[in-house]
Amino acid sequence: MPIATTLTELLEANRAFPGGITYLEGEHDARPVSFEELHERALGILYHLQRLGARRGDKLILFLGSNEQFIDAFWAAVVGGIIPVPVAPGISDEHRQKLLRIARRLGEPFIYTERRALERVAAFATETGQGETAERLRARAFMVDDLADVARAGKVHAARPEDVAFIQFSSGSTSEPKGVVLTHANILANARGATEVSGFNERDVSLSWMPLTHDMGLIGFHLVMFLNRVRAHLMPTELFIRRPLLWLEFASRIRATILSSPNFGYKHCLKVLGERSVDALDLSSVRLIFNGAEPISVELCNQFLDRMAPARLSRTAMYPVYGLAEASLAVSFPPPGAPMRTLVADRHHLAVGEPIQRLEAGARDGIELVSEGKAIPYCSVRIADDTDRPLPQEHVGHLQIRGANVTQGYYENPAANAEAFTADGWLRTGDLAVVHQGDLYVTGRAKEIIFVNGQNYYPHDLESIVQRIEGLELGKVVASGVRPSGEDVEQLVLFVLHRGDLESFVPLAIAAARLLNEQTGLEVAAAVPVKRIPKTTSGKIQRHLLEENYVNGDFAAELTRLAALRAAHGAPLVGARNAIEAKLKAICDAAFGGKRLDVNDNLFELGASSLKLIEIHERIDREYPGKIDLTELFDYPTIAELARHLEGKLAA
Repeated sequence: MPIATTLTELLEANRAFPGGITYLEGEHDARPVSFEELHERALGILYHLQRLGARRGDKLILFLGSNEQFIDAFWAAVVGGIIPVPVAPGISDEHRQKLLRIARRLGEPFIYTERRALERVAAFATETGQGETAERLRARAFMVDDLADVARAGKVHAARPEDVAFIQFSSGSTSEPKGVVLTHANILANARGATEVSGFNERDVSLSWMPLTHDMGLIGFHLVMFLNRVRAHLMPTELFIRRPLLWLEFASRIRATILSSPNFGYKHCLKVLGERSVDALDLSSVRLIFNGAEPISVELCNQFLDRMAPARLSRTAMYPVYGLAEASLAVSFPPPGAPMRTLVADRHHLAVGEPIQRLEAGARDGIELVSEGKAIPYCSVRIADDTDRPLPQEHVGHLQIRGANVTQGYYENPAANAEAFTADGWLRTGDLAVVHQGDLYVTGRAKEIIFVNGQNYYPHDLESIVQRIEGLELGKVVASGVRPSGEDVEQLVLFVLHRGDLESFVPLAIAAARLLNEQTGLEVAAAVPVKRIPKTTSGKIQRHLLEENYVNGDFAAELTRLAALRAAHGAPLVGARNAIEAKLKAICDAAFGGKRLDVNDNLFELGASSLKLIEIHERIDREYPGKIDLTELFDYPTIAELARHLEGKLAA
């Protein structure tokens, strides 16, 4: 591990080391980039940024879909003292809205992106009355399309440990996202603490599909790996979504020792794998599979390990960890090579201040929690009551952290900072946890975040979108993440205040699911009519009561009746009217797995999640290469409309 006090020093220290990063763009498409080449490209891009006018302390939004372009631009900004601000490009209006909100929050940022991506943002901004923000961005944009050469080097800025290294913004499509400010010292303290526990070294081989706009992707599987000169491999997130088994094939091929995925990734792999054999894979080299980014399902971990046993994956490789962006990623790790430790707690006794009630495995009221280890070096954790007083072990409370890796606050957001930090300087994570026999077990969430497909969503964001429907007002719809019994991941459920009959609720449910799907790419598992939305005396929605009722089956009869009404709600099925419609319908039928579908159905009303859209687009692209862009599925959301659009392109 090189001696460095800043990321700038780290890039220089690694410059002559014979290592590099390999970008895996396809099954037989691997591009290695040496550390020397990375250094050269960073300085070359910095030259162009400085010609554009970017200087030390300026903010640079990274709005890029390519891992390689992202890494190059990230280091270009860092060595120039320019502050990178990663933002996921995505495919929905949610992502474009978030970009515009972040741009306004930053004031006058620069942006590094593709011309086509910026054009889409500008079109969206014009449609939504935000044209001025888009024009300011356009005036300070550097297009990766225009990068002709990197022969001339920009002027390096010698950073200090306390300087801001980058800003990572939280989710937020309808509310102001919060920018986590991380210094060079924060990031390196986190990397060294994680390394001291996990033992990363130059012999390790890492593979990640996590997006670089996510802290696990950027910090965990790039910066930490770079510090330790690990032979790192990055594959696009979209490639994993389309072909998740390639992740396992790559891991086998390169003899990976370090992998990572949240619950959603394991579930996705198992679903696509089906009954296929994994005997040809050899995962015996894998020593750690980081499992984090969302609540960890013990059952799903075991299912994955069982399924991968013929591929010689060690059961001790599964590595449940806890972290968050505010901690520069890592908070607690278990000992490497140790079996997963779990405990079964009574789900009805997990209130703040309560001693945990242990139950036998398989108990009806039991929830199985997994140990996420102990705090890494340079970071401390404590469990506190509602008044921020420390609680003893075995008591459930608010999980709070502090240390050299913990942010000093959010970007220009005094209100968020006042809410986040205790009077004695501990950061409130918003999670609930218990320390049992010295290990940390996360029990739930105090702050309300919905985890879907490994990503965080704020309920009020989703509710604000749904409330655009006529008849729905503030407080009449509740978005929740619910994990029903027997399920491995959370599902998005809408509870809607409705005092009419079920027949009149059907069009409302369809409209709500469609709108949320169109705006965010999320699939609504169920829309539930409720006669009353429970609230506290201060007017705060009690989501947990609705979630408990849903899990307990209190709405089962209504949901069964609604399913029958919804099936009868549509018009008679309309079959394909020509060869193109027939091909598109066959593709959509396969993606939806037998759900009622005709050529005039709106895919979003049927619950076309981002994953389904990518799957549909991948299959269309095989039939008609390069003819349909993924974003055009939003513009032509029925088979009939898409077929007509495609016919026009083919004719042209």
